[in-house]
Amino acid sequence: MAALFTASSMLLAACGNGSSGGGGGVVRLATGVDASYTAVYVAAEKGYFKDRGVNVEYSTFEGGPAMAQAVIAGQADMATQSDATTTTMMGTDPALRALLDFQHSETYIKVVWGPKVKDPSDIKKLAILPGLMKLATVRYLESKGIDADKVTLSTATPPDIPVMLKRGDVDATVIYEPWATRSAQESGGKIVGSIGDFGVSYSQWLITDDKWLKGHKDEAAKVAAAFDDANKFIREHPEEAQKIVQKAVKIPTDQTAQIMKDLVFETRDLDESTVKRATDTAQFFVDDGAMKSMPDLKQQIITDWWSQQRS
Repeated sequence: MAALFTASSMLLAACGNGSSGGGGGVVRLATGVDASYTAVYVAAEKGYFKDRGVNVEYSTFEGGPAMAQAVIAGQADMATQSDATTTTMMGTDPALRALLDFQHSETYIKVVWGPKVKDPSDIKKLAILPGLMKLATVRYLESKGIDADKVTLSTATPPDIPVMLKRGDVDATVIYEPWATRSAQESGGKIVGSIGDFGVSYSQWLITDDKWLKGHKDEAAKVAAAFDDANKFIREHPEEAQKIVQKAVKIPTDQTAQIMKDLVFETRDLDESTVKRATDTAQFFVDDGAMKSMPDLKQQIITDWWSQQRS
């Protein structure tokens, strides 16, 4: 995983936190700092954790796998983490468990061409981010009949990419919002599609540790129910949800609106198709050398968990 993310991201100090009271002990929840995690901020702000009878304290972390790493290190009991990142971390820690999908999108991550590209065959150099963005980039090239081994992939950070496209250092990129829009606007290029166009998806999972889950099934179910309450609120009151995000993590209004437009806030079971996609993702990273071996995804991804908690 060192090849995917910097180790320093693991223990970054919480840059924002909140709590919502309820009965029993505290559930420590690690989450991120953008609109992808709106369900957490809304559940805390609207009192849904308290309504469900669970005492949640959440801390926000920056950087790749930091939330899953907080669970692994015992700093958190539960976390929100993207599907691809969780899959790679499962190869590191067999105790990680994925419970449900609380947000997903096929348009949040987009393909951006630089100003000189008129056809996919013009692409000789791409800017990539580690992890899911590299996977999405390779899948995009494959969908266009381009051998990824014959294209130069240059690792970059999001703020670098608009400049790289404008200067012609790279021809294209696959990147998430708001950086996709910024890359196109600042370079004079354009957005030409999104990951759903070539069979790639992105989602956020609620994850935990197997040992903690065995002793706290009731609390985990209540946290999940609060997420579901929050998602219903987000769908019905998107503008108020945006204000809650801005209050929680101080993201500019235009960026919040841009990101939320592409996200589907829905609580869903993980199922056999989830396991298949995760297996494909894990195999990609094993082949790429970022993972040493395949995780036991059939054990670590708990299918139909959310339906069972609601019944």
